[in-house]
Amino acid sequence: MNIDMIRAAEARAKGHVRETPLLWAPGIDKIAGRRVFVKAECLQLTGSFKFRGGWSAVSALDPDTRARGVIAFSSGNHAQGVGLAARMHGVPAVIIMPRDAPKAKIDGTRAFGAEVVLYDRETEDRDAIGAALSAERGLTLIKPYDDAQVIAGQGTAGLEIAAQAAGITSADVLVCCGGGGLTSGIALALEANAPGLRARPVEPEGFDDVTRSLAAGRIVRNSRLSGSICDAIVTPQPGEITFPILSRLCGSGIAVPDGDCLHAMAAAFRHLKIVLEPGGAVALAAALYHPKAVEGDAVIVVASGGNVDPEIFQRAVRT
Repeated sequence: MNIDMIRAAEARAKGHVRETPLLWAPGIDKIAGRRVFVKAECLQLTGSFKFRGGWSAVSALDPDTRARGVIAFSSGNHAQGVGLAARMHGVPAVIIMPRDAPKAKIDGTRAFGAEVVLYDRETEDRDAIGAALSAERGLTLIKPYDDAQVIAGQGTAGLEIAAQAAGITSADVLVCCGGGGLTSGIALALEANAPGLRARPVEPEGFDDVTRSLAAGRIVRNSRLSGSICDAIVTPQPGEITFPILSRLCGSGIAVPDGDCLHAMAAAFRHLKIVLEPGGAVALAAALYHPKAVEGDAVIVVASGGNVDPEIFQRAVRT
């Protein structure tokens, strides 16, 4: 996994993956007490950064392998990213999703033409289900974060940040983090193109496996896999590919409570006019409500996704 793969993914993405803006608003700065720039990946195709990795992985397959179809497991954003990438390539996609995934994400995945297979994340092993279906149907498994081509695709967001924030010589880049695909991809891109910017993972409290793993110097699992509104970034543990990158390049992790994510969603809507899902708002929550955890006069935040059920969004904007 290296910067050359990210640059190759960027070349394959041209004309297909949207370059998202780096936003700023005085009201956000006032809450945070410093300058905050927000990379609006919620405006990416499918509503999250996951389309970057989905496109990268599907487009990197040789034509014969790709024609047989792909399979992925996801709570929704990776599902939609792979689903749309497969549809755009004219190949079948099977997506394994937890039964408690937001209805909007399940419906969105099906709308892209993917076959959805539901499972219970507390009692069933999604990896085992994926491996069995891959073998049975000859599908290529595209993992949500521990896949080199997926990481390369997510890293294209880091290349954009480096270019868009060229005037900022030193800053923390707060990244919503599940298994670490986006965070590690951005970290590699920043190392090459903007070494003064440092990626830092942000997670929901109680599901901060990356934060605890970085502190321990080894991979640590979450004790449970449900119970946070930040469904998009609830993962069992950091990836085998992602963790060494995170350990080498990232600053310490930050964990924020669900309530702060709701407040961050409301702030993003009021001041930036963007819609975020809870898991896509954790990094902004850290910047706004945990100022002592962040260093410097400016901070860059990745708003990773906006695929939120209406009920949760209404709850957020009423806060």
